[in-house]
Amino acid sequence: MSNAKFEVFVSSRNSQYYFRLKSGNGEIILGSEGYVSKQGCLNGIASVKANAPYDSRYERKDSFQNYTFNLKAINGEIIGRSENYVSSAGRENGITAVKRDAPVARIDDLA
Repeated sequence: MSNAKFEVFVSSRNSQYYFRLKSGNGEIILGSEGYVSKQGCLNGIASVKANAPYDSRYERKDSFQNYTFNLKAINGEIIGRSENYVSSAGRENGITAVKRDAPVARIDDLA
């Protein structure tokens, strides 16, 4: 059983709703864009859960000593962004964690 979770929260900076996916060890492995409503944010989580298992939905990005990925919905819209990784292997481990954890992660409402 996974201890992974989505945390829903409101930013004090812009009063928008965000989610972050945390792995069982508490590390943030995926974050969202801002949403104007909580329901929009929850819909974003549902989209992550649905799209996470499919490797074709991951856009891998490389720059000098900085590797990231975006998770995209079937329509090509970005629904989650990774943290920065110092190697492509680290990034692939992050993608593997999202694939494994997102579909079964619980939702903690901190908003």
